[in-house]
Amino acid sequence: MIKSFELSHGALQAIERLDADVMLFSNPDAAERDLLHSHFKLDEHALASALDPDEVSRIEFHPDNLFLIWKRPENYSGGGSLAFEVSSCGLLFSPGRLLVIATDDSPLSGLGTRQSLNTPLDVLLDLLFNNIHHYLGHLKVIKMVARELQQKFNASMQNQHLIQMFNLSESLIYYINAIHSNGAVLTRLRNHAAKEHFSAEAIGLIDDLIIENNQCYKQAEIYSTVFSGLIDARGNLMNNSMNNLLRKLTLINVVFLPLNLIASIGGMSEFSMMTAGTPWWVSYPLFLTAMMLGAGGMVIGLKRLAR
Repeated sequence: MIKSFELSHGALQAIERLDADVMLFSNPDAAERDLLHSHFKLDEHALASALDPDEVSRIEFHPDNLFLIWKRPENYSGGGSLAFEVSSCGLLFSPGRLLVIATDDSPLSGLGTRQSLNTPLDVLLDLLFNNIHHYLGHLKVIKMVARELQQKFNASMQNQHLIQMFNLSESLIYYINAIHSNGAVLTRLRNHAAKEHFSAEAIGLIDDLIIENNQCYKQAEIYSTVFSGLIDARGNLMNNSMNNLLRKLTLINVVFLPLNLIASIGGMSEFSMMTAGTPWWVSYPLFLTAMMLGAGGMVIGLKRLAR
């Protein structure tokens, strides 16, 4: 799907033209891919990278434009898995045009609320700024979900809650990787802006983006470290709970074992037959003494083997 926009009165206005200031290619089909190849000179590798969720962020400089692969967070829809996904989008920027290539139409949503959009560069920088704040919003949600999971885990200690904590920890690892690679792109963009003599306002906004991205990266690192410690602590708590349960079961067995032993000895018809001519108050004490001597010998033997 192709959506075209023109910049009017500091905002994006939808139009129906293929020479618009800003164009969004949402999950392009074969015909739209051919248009990107023929009209906008975008090669197949760049197009595949823009739609590959595992592609690393990067920036390529060309004589007439620059091409960015940007990692962005997916919209979180909830669910039992509690997984926060990361995807990629491609940004083909030239002074008079911006092309956005993504798997959905969300990259351009919410733009223009912080500043007026008068040029494609304004749209590009506002899009990057919006994505960084999207990461920050997800980190706040992860923190809230983590606290709720801790309360549930303390109440029930089910494996499901521990698995959800593992999913959140895995999502944070992906976020850290994406934010770090985005930071490298912003640094190169800042150097390019100085060489191409961007306006002081644009350079200042790029500097703000770098600062915001670094803060987001540090925050994600802190959450990831805390989560790793929490998961280890929760695992130890589950092990301790299991050990306490086994200890209680062992005590129950210790209580019933002597009773089973007495019942077994008393029910041995062969022993009663062999000691028929001997009073029971003599035969049974002798039998218990022999058992105790045998048990003592086994204990001594095991101790010697264990040395």
